[in-house]
Formats: sequence, structure tokens, C-alpha cells
Amino acid sequence: MPLRTISAHNGMVTSPHVLASDAGLSVLRDGGSAVDACVAVAATLAVVYPHMTGIGGDGFWVMREPDGRVHAIHGCGGAAGAADLALYAGLEAVPTRGPLAANTVAGTISGWAAALEGGRLPLSRLLRDACRHARAGVAVTAGGAGIAAAKGDELRGQPGAYAAIFEPEGQPLVEGDVLRQPQLADTLERLATEGLESFYTGALAADIAADLALLGSPVSAADLAAHVATRPDPLHAAIGGATLYNSAPPTQGFASLLILALFDRLQAQQADGFDHVHGLVEATKQAFLIRDVHVGDPAFHDYDWQGLLDDPAALDALAGKIDPARALPWPQPSQYGDTCWFAAADGEGRLVSCIQSTYHEFGSGLVLPKTGIIWQNRGSSFRLAESGWNALRPGRKPFHTLNPALAVFDDGRVMAYGTMGGEGQPQTQAALFTRYARYGVDVQEAISRPRWLLGRTWGEQSTTLKLEDGFDESLYADLIAAGHDVERVGPLTAMMGHAGAIIRHPDGRLDGATDPRSDGGVAAW
Repeated sequence: MPLRTISAHNGMVTSPHVLASDAGLSVLRDGGSAVDACVAVAATLAVVYPHMTGIGGDGFWVMREPDGRVHAIHGCGGAAGAADLALYAGLEAVPTRGPLAANTVAGTISGWAAALEGGRLPLSRLLRDACRHARAGVAVTAGGAGIAAAKGDELRGQPGAYAAIFEPEGQPLVEGDVLRQPQLADTLERLATEGLESFYTGALAADIAADLALLGSPVSAADLAAHVATRPDPLHAAIGGATLYNSAPPTQGFASLLILALFDRLQAQQADGFDHVHGLVEATKQAFLIRDVHVGDPAFHDYDWQGLLDDPAALDALAGKIDPARALPWPQPSQYGDTCWFAAADGEGRLVSCIQSTYHEFGSGLVLPKTGIIWQNRGSSFRLAESGWNALRPGRKPFHTLNPALAVFDDGRVMAYGTMGGEGQPQTQAALFTRYARYGVDVQEAISRPRWLLGRTWGEQSTTLKLEDGFDESLYADLIAAGHDVERVGPLTAMMGHAGAIIRHPDGRLDGATDPRSDGGVAAW
């Protein structure tokens, strides 16, 4: 049976795993805010979706308060002090797995701490379900089992506890097997008792630093202690009928906003018709060309991202570069990664859009023996170069595909939306938002309909325009005729991301949707 939009008034959570959604809803029922609920969701996802996310990664938040204020948190770590070019001498690129891939501080927990300033419920309550699932075990999902099988050869040989935890019988766990993570349970319980700051400066930090050193990572106790979450203003863009918000650099939130700002200037009358899909793909190309030169750690860039989004003449000029009938050739390299987006709304009018990730599946592959933490490999995206875009430097924050989206409509609706999917995140955001906001498609249908992706994902090198089955057959032919390098990828696939959305209406009604490509659900009351 097709999924349907869920409606409620008191509170709502959407995430790519039903147990995480349930954990967030239980916090809302116990009097927690949407922020409290998102921490519970984030912690639970770290346990039940370890191939996609974990507390050894980074996270970003965009929130709208009941009074209308929109603000953001970046729990994003920089490169280790020892992560310089000399460390990678003789290599052409930072490895994607292993100790040298684990070269940045994990910022997720600092993001939780910043978000919870003034939180309502004890941390022990927020982490309760995650602790229980880690210790008692959870059933491995089909998606998780597939990734473990596909990536096992490059993960089981990494130093640390990966094989002991994720291949306890000497082979990858299969769908329905019980995954137990007792070390991670201990770590979550320590965070609840010692406080989140212990991850960076306490007894837990000492254990983390010792494990990282033992496994050969350059991240040190000093690097952990120096890390802090930041609160940069989110970027915003005005389009017809709404103001869009997204996270500032080093994320690609700028590109997500620019795609929609450019498409707002194009003529496209029918959802999922040629003008719609072609227009968004071509807007994506224009946005990515700017992103891949000018988006990164703000400390190393002086580009005025908000200035471009605020300049109608400049946006008109960029939109004018889009040929309504022909595709721009696209040989550009692309980004990929695996992520969890989730959102929560409470009965007071607060709405939170949140995303966290360890970058590739299971991050660097390093699972810390004492703590059970999977450490990210976000720093594998750094370039081994003396200067230029995303060049490796100690302390520098890497370019991030992560970007949580939020929209405030002129009629009073507020929408949190997002997806996993690396390079596909801005594209999926654009597809579901325009279907819902511009063409009036039901939000669940907007997510469930077939999607497209320009470029590489899931480690593939192809830069084709990939489309799922289910569009009108004429669309595929029309796109090919326009010069797009079309690749049909079959029925709905996780390649297109795990999207979700929550919409708050002016009367307080909440509408929520989840992605049939995921193991998720909408939990509401």
C-alpha cells in the first residue's frame, strides 16, 4: 500500500528508521521540545543506522522557534593539528578508509550540546532508547545488510573493532540478525552521566584519544579539547511565495538555495514534465559550478554567498545561462556520502531540520575498541594541495555535502525537509520542494514519486543523469534528445536518498512524510 501523508497537532518526528522516529516521539510525549526529540532521534540513529551515521561524525541543525526566529548550529570538526601535507607524503589523495582517513574531529556531540542549552529533559532520558537498543540489540535492516556485505572487504581489515562488532561470526550480519554494540551503549551511558562535554575534555575524551592514537589516527586529545560548535547565521533566499533557509558553508546549503532561486526564474508548467526536470538539472549545474570553486571553510574563502542570493540581477544572469532546450555538457567530478536527515516539530510551533553523517558507509572504518565509536572520514574529501579549494590544512573544516533545509511560506506554513545522498541532497531537496510548493503535489507523493540524480553516488564514478523508473516514457526520450546522458536505474532505489518532510500549517496542523526508499516512518500524536 502506498505511503500517505500523516497529520497531527501535538508533535511529529520523521526519520529514516522507525525506531528513531519512535524514540523522538516518546520524548515529545514526555514533555520534551522538538530539539530534545532530535537529540533522541540522532542518538538512536547512531545505534540502529550505524552504516549511515554515528556520534563519531558531524551534524548540522537549522531551527525555527515559535517566535519566528530561524537559527543554525554547526557541529563540524576541523582537521587534526598533525594532518598536514607531510603526513600524506607520497600519496596522491587522502585515503577513504583507515587511520589516515580519520583525520578530523567529530563534531556531532558538540552540536547536541549547543542545541540542548536550556533543554527540558535530562540527558539520560534523551539517550534512553539509544542505550537500550545498543545493549539489547536491534534487527539489521535490508539496507544495512546490503551495505555491510558490499563494503565488508574494505572494512573488516581496518584496525579497531569493526569485525568484532559487525561481523561477530566472521561474516557480515544479514537482514534480521541482531546487532549488539555494548561498547557504544557504555559510551552513551557515560555521556548521560559525565555530560556531553566529556566527549571533548573529560574522561571519555581521554579514552577516545587513546583509541585514536592506538589505531593510527592523527586526531589527538588536544584536537578534541580545542573543538567547539559554532552558530553561523543560516543562508536564505527569497522565491515566489516563500523564504528558504539552509546551512552556511562549509556545507553545500548555498547550492541547494541557488538551485531553487534559479528555477524560480524559469517557466515550467507541469510537475515532472521536461521543463521541470530539465530546468532543475540545469539549475543544479550552474549552482555546482559555483559551489565547486567557492564553497568551503569560511576561514579560507571570502566569497559573498548571501550577497549572490540577495542579488536579483545576478540571479537573473545565471538563470539566463540555462538553455531551456539543451543540456550543458557535464563532465564535472562530484561528491558522495551517506547521511541521515531527520526532523521534529512540537506543539509550541518549534520546527527542527537536522542532518548528521560519518561521510562514507561506516566512515573511515575505524571503530574505537574502548568506546564502540565509528569515526568519520569526512576529511578524506580534502585535496592534497598547497592551496586552493578544500586544500588540506590543520584546523581547516572540510567541504560538507550535509545541508538541512527549511522554508517559511508567505501564507504562514513552515516546512522542514531534507535527505541523505551526498551529491543528490540539493537535487532531491529541489525535486520534493518544487513538487509540493510550486505544483501542489501532496508532500508524501512528492517524496514517493520517482527521482533523478546528476552525478556520482554510493562510490560510483559515473556522472550521468540517473533516473528511476516511473516517469512518463516521453520524458526519458526528451531528455536524451536535449543532450542529457541519461541512465535508467530501475525502480525506487536508495541511490536517490532517504528524504522526509514536516510541514506546520498556520492552524497548528502538522503534516509529515517519509521515504519509501528507507526504513523510516513518521511518528505523531
